[in-house]
Amino acid sequence: MPGNFARALAHRNYRLFLSGQAVSLIGTWMQQLGLSWLTYDLTRSAWLLALVNFSAQVPALFLAPLAGVIADRSNRYRIIVVTQTVAMLQAAALAVLTWYGDIEVWQIIALSLVLGVVTAFDLPTRQAFLVEMVPRRDDLANAVALNSSMVNAARLVGPFLAGLLIAAGGPLYCFAFNAVSYVAVLGALLRMRDLPRRPVTEHGPVLRGLLDGFRYAFRFAPIRALLLLSALVSMMGATLSLLMPVYADSILQGGPRLLGFLTGASGLGALGAAVTLLSRRSVVGLGGLLTYSGLTFGAGLIAFAFSRTPWISLVILVPTGFAMMFHLAASNTLLQTIVDEDKRGRVMSLYAMAFLGTAPLGSLLAGSIAERFGAPVALLVAGTACIAGTLVFLRRLPALREQVRPIYTAIGILPETGTAHVVPAEQLTPQQVQTETAEAIAETNALTQPPERGI
Repeated sequence: MPGNFARALAHRNYRLFLSGQAVSLIGTWMQQLGLSWLTYDLTRSAWLLALVNFSAQVPALFLAPLAGVIADRSNRYRIIVVTQTVAMLQAAALAVLTWYGDIEVWQIIALSLVLGVVTAFDLPTRQAFLVEMVPRRDDLANAVALNSSMVNAARLVGPFLAGLLIAAGGPLYCFAFNAVSYVAVLGALLRMRDLPRRPVTEHGPVLRGLLDGFRYAFRFAPIRALLLLSALVSMMGATLSLLMPVYADSILQGGPRLLGFLTGASGLGALGAAVTLLSRRSVVGLGGLLTYSGLTFGAGLIAFAFSRTPWISLVILVPTGFAMMFHLAASNTLLQTIVDEDKRGRVMSLYAMAFLGTAPLGSLLAGSIAERFGAPVALLVAGTACIAGTLVFLRRLPALREQVRPIYTAIGILPETGTAHVVPAEQLTPQQVQTETAEAIAETNALTQPPERGI
């Protein structure tokens, strides 16, 4: 790879992390597909399928903000070791219950809740941990893009293998593979060395830290807008993943093999999105691309709702998967570049809440609509809502760019346009940004020009 394409791999700890996660995430995708198929095979109910998805994701809605406070105050490395160990035990429990043939829906729901709690603490901590594995700010966006590439490569391989294994012998093999795959990530974590010591400056009450994180994020319009749009896209995207087994089995008449191919097609598009982000040299201009991806994703949901031919559905899912992953990964990258370091864990926990926490609400809503009106109607509603929300973001984008510009100037992403004093990025607060924005605007007439605009 060219140096610019994978420059974050120069950091040894990040290379270890990426290699371990590459194996583990294949197992994660295999388990997710196997669990969806097992639930639908046992119940033939879109509602119960939605309930299982809800159980796996709803803990993030309530626990992710608390996890962010803990991530800002504790050793992030140790938290990740614990969460990955518990996730391995959860996968092993699924495999054992399936092996004995006594697994019931309530057990699937209970184990999904366990995994949901683990994920609520693991995801924001892992996102915040990136800056400890990749201490150079210039390489951080590349690390996020590489991580997204790895996630989506696993998303491409995992469902394909899962479809073959389910068709050959059932979902048991998916659960067993996932349990074993955690050995790779735990081994990589244990081999890490020379992680930087992160100063923890805040030791007050947890509730105060929680409220400070909310105030910091939602009083600064760019962070607030990115979080809200990510929440909407994730919530609507849950409709597609939830109803995929229904489409594969009942509408497209393809069974588990087609389910694997459908999920793989979406993963192929998502992998393309991650590679596209890797090829970018700067985060400048990502805000505009967010709007294109949001509109494309909404249109893809609507198109998939009308498809009744397997190969057409596969073709539709490639750009749809591209658009959704580009949107979520770009939002992650933008948040990582504008957030204060001492609030990083809390902001990334809110991103996890937007990314995962709203998905169960989308699953329940989609399951209810699909149960009463059919799966195509649920997808039509999701696509329309996604397009409407993206248009609102597009209308506010010029003002958001103006507020981000002082931050990007301070950390060197954009050139200085005047002689005003620039403080270090880690010392900038949303309040300072807001007071300096008018000054920055007065110094330049080029905010709308592509080479110098913010998000």
